[in-house]
Amino acid sequence: MNWPRAVLFLDIALVPLVVFWAIGHEEYLLSALFGLLLAWLADPGGSFGHRASHVALFALIGAGLTALGFGIGGDAWGWLVLAAFAVTLVAGLAVAFGVRRFVTALLLNIWFILALSLAFGFHQHPRLTNYTWGQVLAWSGGAALWIAITFIGWLIRGREDRPQPIAELPGDTSPRKLTRPVIMFAVIRAVAIAGSVALAFGLNLSHGYWLPIATMVALKPSLEQSTLVAAQRLAGALIGAVAAALLLLIPTSEHGLRLFAVERGLEVVALVLLMHGVGIRLLNYALYCAAIAAGVLVLIDLPQPSDYAAEGYRVLWTFCGVGIGVLVMLLAGLLGKRTARHH
Repeated sequence: MNWPRAVLFLDIALVPLVVFWAIGHEEYLLSALFGLLLAWLADPGGSFGHRASHVALFALIGAGLTALGFGIGGDAWGWLVLAAFAVTLVAGLAVAFGVRRFVTALLLNIWFILALSLAFGFHQHPRLTNYTWGQVLAWSGGAALWIAITFIGWLIRGREDRPQPIAELPGDTSPRKLTRPVIMFAVIRAVAIAGSVALAFGLNLSHGYWLPIATMVALKPSLEQSTLVAAQRLAGALIGAVAAALLLLIPTSEHGLRLFAVERGLEVVALVLLMHGVGIRLLNYALYCAAIAAGVLVLIDLPQPSDYAAEGYRVLWTFCGVGIGVLVMLLAGLLGKRTARHH
């Protein structure tokens, strides 16, 4: 368990939490937190200039995807499906530029699906105000906060180079050949994500955005990922969704000042869940996925009205998303066997 890393995340994440509490715009919190967390994960280490330039480029691409996700969130569902397919396919094929860039592309892919889901949720409830430029600014601010933290650390440590902060992420940037099975899996994965978006937004399902989120969490990111780790992802998605649904039951009967206090308390609980996810990444992959999924789902659905029927829909769509993940895992197994026969 990596508690120093977990506590560092909580310390930094409290900054955007307090800022958005102070200005009364908690709807931008998730964008800022993901800008911060993903910039941290994308940090390649090395000299400060090298780190800052890479994180800034990552943040710029992420800001563009944030603008796209929130910009089309209220448009016809066909555009959402097309965008989800395109972004997921490009992320899957990014392995051609090295494993490091593939992982970075997957991080942006995950954020784009979350942004689409959050934007669609806002448009389903007109009482919730949301501005695309505000979400882009929040994302960029989160990434800039990480650059500021690295600068302070660089000064404190005597301006020396630092290793990659998340050492277990791959650092290999050597190009990879795009084999036919890898391309086929990238297409299957993109179709699965696009299909879940079509079901959720095309049918206008109640709390349907839990479906593409659960699908994204449950899906294997690559053909090479082991069956054991994929099964842990599936289990983590289910555990996290059930935990989030139970937490979101708490404000169902609250009103006024008590509702306000409960919602602020659940935001803190979500941060603590994310902190535990950061800390137990190497301890247990299923619990890591569960903690991250629970924290994200609480934050993304906290502004929405909650009742017992809503909790039923949330769990139902999660099971459907995990079912799509199981189907893709079976297809990946067939592709893997086909690849092994060719070799």
